[in-house]
Amino acid sequence: MRDRIFGLETEYGCLAPERDGFVSPDNISVKVKDHIFFSDRLGIVDIHYRGRDEPPGNGGFLLNAGRVYIDMGHLEYATPECAGLWDIVAFDRAGDFILHRALQALGLGKEASFLKNNIDHYTGATFGCHENYLIRRNVPFSTVVIPALLPFLVTRQIFCGAGRVGSYDDSFYYYGRDVRDDADREDPVTFQISQRADHIVTEIYQWIQFSRAIINTRDEPLADHSKYRRLHLLVGDSNMSEYATALKIGTTAMVLNLLERKIFPYDLGLGDPVWALKEISRDPTHKWILARQNGRTISAIDIQRVYLALAQRHLSGLDEESDWVLDAWERTLDDLESDPMQLSDRLDWVAKKWLLDAFRESENLTWNDPWLQSLDLEYHNIDPNRGLYFDLEQQGRMQRVLTDDQIERARLTPPIDTRAKARAALVKTLSENRMRYIVDWDSVYLENERHLSLRDPFCTYDEEAAELSREIRVESRTIDAMRRMQEARREK
Repeated sequence: MRDRIFGLETEYGCLAPERDGFVSPDNISVKVKDHIFFSDRLGIVDIHYRGRDEPPGNGGFLLNAGRVYIDMGHLEYATPECAGLWDIVAFDRAGDFILHRALQALGLGKEASFLKNNIDHYTGATFGCHENYLIRRNVPFSTVVIPALLPFLVTRQIFCGAGRVGSYDDSFYYYGRDVRDDADREDPVTFQISQRADHIVTEIYQWIQFSRAIINTRDEPLADHSKYRRLHLLVGDSNMSEYATALKIGTTAMVLNLLERKIFPYDLGLGDPVWALKEISRDPTHKWILARQNGRTISAIDIQRVYLALAQRHLSGLDEESDWVLDAWERTLDDLESDPMQLSDRLDWVAKKWLLDAFRESENLTWNDPWLQSLDLEYHNIDPNRGLYFDLEQQGRMQRVLTDDQIERARLTPPIDTRAKARAALVKTLSENRMRYIVDWDSVYLENERHLSLRDPFCTYDEEAAELSREIRVESRTIDAMRRMQEARREK
C-alpha cells in the first residue's frame, strides 16, 4: 500500500436537546472547534481566507497534520495524508477522539453528542464521508478510470455500508400520492445497507455543492499536476468499524493499483449505476441482482469477485497490508454469499441490523417505530461510554485492526512517511512562536516572504522543515526583542 496516498474527510452530525437555554448544534460545533485550538492547543487556526465560505478562524491544521474546520454548520475533520492502510484507519479514529474530548471538556458531553453518520432522520439532510486517493495520470481518467471504477464503487457498499433505518425520497410524490402533508405515511423500506445511496443523484459531477455524485471530477491534486490527480469519492458511508474502514480503503486502493497497471476487468457496465446503487442498498433479500448494459444480469458479489480475482492474480505478495486486504476481501465475499449475518463482528450494516433486530423483537416493535431511528443514530455516537458501536466493541463483538495506543499516537503526531510530517513540524513551531503564516496542504508561507512548497506528498521534507523552523524561531525572537524595545521607549 506504500505507493498510494489516502485521506478521509468526515462531517459529524451534532445532536443536542431541543430546549430553551441549551446550546444549538451549530454553536456547539463552533465551541468545540475553538476549544481544540485555543484550550487544548492541538493546532493553529487559519488567519487568512481560504475561500468565500472559509473566513479566518473557521478552522486550522492540527499537530497531527490533519485539519478541523466548520463546513456548512457541521464540524469536519480531515485526516493527514497517509501512505499506509493502518495509518489512515488510525487517523480517522483519532478525529473521533479529538472531537469527543473537547465536547467533554466543555461540559456538554452528558446531553449533546457528535454522530459519525451520514443522515438526519428528522430533516432528511445528509452529510458526507469523502475519500481521497492520489492517482497517477498514466491512465485516461474520464474514458478509462471512471468506467472501470464505477461498477466496483456501486457494489462495494455490500461490505462498507453503514446501514440505516428507512429511506429518503426527495420527491413530493410517493407511489402516485402527494405526501408533503402526510407525516404518518408508512415507509415501505424498513432497513437498507447504505446511508448515502438514497442521496446520490448522478454518476459524476465537478461541483460537490450542486450535485452529489458517485465520483467528484474536480481536478485538484494538491500535488504535482503533471504527475497526479486526486480521486475524490462522495459515495461512501462513515464507518465506525475499523475493519470496514480498512476494507473500504484497501479494496479501492487495490482496484486503483490494477488500473494504473493498465489491468482492466471485462465489461461490467451497469445499465444505470445510480439506480443500481439504490437497488443494492434497499434489497431485503441480499441477493443484489443488477441489470447490465448488455441486457444480462449479474450479482453485486460476482462483480466484486471479478475485481478480487484480478487483484489476486496481479497484486499478491506486494506487502503485508495488501495481502491482508486480499484475504479479508475474499472471506467477506464468501460470508456475504452464504449468510451476511456471519459478518456482524466486522461490518457496520450487519452489526447494526443484528442490534436492531434483537431490540425490535424483544420490544415487539415495527420498523417504523421512532425508537429504532434513535437507536440507529446512537450506533454512531462517538462517545465510547454511550455509542452502541462502542458497546459492541467493549464486549469483544467487533473485530479490530488497531490498538488504542495507535489511535492515541495518531491524535497527537503525524504520519512519519508523507509530507504531513513536515507540515506538523511547522504547525508546532508556529504554535510556539509569533509569526504570521498561511498553512495549506501543499505549502507553507510566512510573513518574511519565505515559503516551503510541499508538492511531493511522498516526501517528508525533513531538512527543509527543520531549516524553516529554525528561521521561524530566530525571526520570532527578533520580533519579540523589537517589541520589548518599543515598549521600553514608550515607558520612558
